[in-house]
Amino acid sequence: MRQINWPFGPFNFWLIGITLGCFVLAAPIGLVFVSVFFPQTEIWQHLYTTVLADYIVNSIVLAFGVGLIVIVIGTVLAWCIARYEFTGRKQLQWLVLLPMAMPAYIIAYTYTGLLDFAGPIQTLLRETFDWQYGDYYFPDIRSLPGAIVMLSLVLYPYVYMLARTAFSEQPASLEDVSRSLGVSSRKYLFKVVLPLARPAILMGAALAMMEAFADYGTVQYFGLSTFTTGIFRTWFGLGNGLAAAQLAALLTSFVMLLLILEFLSRRKIRYYFQGQKTQQAKRIKLTGSKAFWVPFICLLPVCLGFIFPVLQLFIWASKTYSQQFSAEFGLLLWNSFYLAAIAAFVAVVLALFFAYGKRLHPIKSIRMLVGVVNLGYAIPGTVLAIGAMISLSWLDIRLNGLTESWFDLSLGLVFSGSLFALILVYSSRFLAVAMHNVDTGLARVKPSMDDAARSLGYKPFQILRKIHLPLMKTSVLSALLLVFVDVLKELPATLILRPFNFNTLAVKTFELASDERLMDAALPALAIVCVGILPVVLLTLLIDKPSEITSQIK
Repeated sequence: MRQINWPFGPFNFWLIGITLGCFVLAAPIGLVFVSVFFPQTEIWQHLYTTVLADYIVNSIVLAFGVGLIVIVIGTVLAWCIARYEFTGRKQLQWLVLLPMAMPAYIIAYTYTGLLDFAGPIQTLLRETFDWQYGDYYFPDIRSLPGAIVMLSLVLYPYVYMLARTAFSEQPASLEDVSRSLGVSSRKYLFKVVLPLARPAILMGAALAMMEAFADYGTVQYFGLSTFTTGIFRTWFGLGNGLAAAQLAALLTSFVMLLLILEFLSRRKIRYYFQGQKTQQAKRIKLTGSKAFWVPFICLLPVCLGFIFPVLQLFIWASKTYSQQFSAEFGLLLWNSFYLAAIAAFVAVVLALFFAYGKRLHPIKSIRMLVGVVNLGYAIPGTVLAIGAMISLSWLDIRLNGLTESWFDLSLGLVFSGSLFALILVYSSRFLAVAMHNVDTGLARVKPSMDDAARSLGYKPFQILRKIHLPLMKTSVLSALLLVFVDVLKELPATLILRPFNFNTLAVKTFELASDERLMDAALPALAIVCVGILPVVLLTLLIDKPSEITSQIK
């Protein structure tokens, strides 16, 4: 391919394409930050004197509360499963991932139905002990602590997966040396194991905290004032898009600060293992009371985060199945399926283009551009939706102005009022998920295969289509599946950008639950959860049998 000299490096098709793609995908978040140059003084004075402090405090407490709890749950589970051998361990190592299939807003609805005053638990207590209202204390599930617990129950797998990998990779020689120096098992855990695993644990906690910052369904249903609910109120309640964008910029600043803090926490940490192969420590066989309590501790988060809510959803769905399973429900399934399928396809195609362009031309400018688009996963869906709405609305106005002046024809909301807006935001938000899988697959293909193909006269696209794609089929399919399920569960961006009279399973579940029709919301919620189990199965295979998953690309 002919190269053109350019001050910033090779200026070819890949650099042009990656630059344009980065510009389109980053435009929504860029416009959110540009909005700060158009101050909305009256709105901000109103927010400052009323709810802004609540937005900041509640969002920070929510995120750090979730971070603390997921560190405890995820680290304990990872250590028990990586360190000990007990009955049911093989089953528990994938069961503990099941809460990932449960969106936070669905578990919030379910536990509200279980724990509210009219729910089965409080009703049973009153009937059993002949209590009346005010005779007993029961924690309020619709509160900030309740939201922290709900989010923690479904987000702890982030820490568990990373911590378990970190624990499993630590060689047995570390423990042998520690014992020879007289270090007790407790000190070995706190002085050696946890410090070595700290970067992985903090990374998992940071991911969970970013999800907590981005959550809308749970905090909205619980009536909490956070940045995400504030953005919706400012946009739809006060009717001020610029002020909503400025709130979104402030929320994004907190997320970026969290990423910086996570990076600084591990900036000077360097650990190295000598040699290419290390013997892993043997798991300790548990006996006596520990053989009961350790499996119980591991099973408890699974029951609270998945089994109990799913059972309740099944009970509710069985009572409303005849009314809810209708043509409308079939339309919801179809809308959700094809929207998620299109978004997953677009995200994976973009990921292949960016990843292969980076492989083909590993220059600094391309690496920086790809790094920019990968930041989309750290940005809440609400923020991206606000930015997309502003930019696409401007584009629609300009397009209609041209068609009216040239052809006396108004096209309407071509971009901001169609599925294009949703696909754009989904691609920007979940591109990093697809990129991770595609990058992993490409890294396993030897560069010598590219050289051999070029020597036979193959062009870059031919090499990608005929050589790389067949070899990395598993990575591409896993990327498609993960993005598909993430899009299926996405709520705030869909609420803001969906076309008129267009519903998905997530939106319908939110609407029914908001109307306190929890039983009616059970069937669409259960459909989301059932589909969400698919990536959990995939993650289990990747963790337990990596050789089988990657055999096609070796």
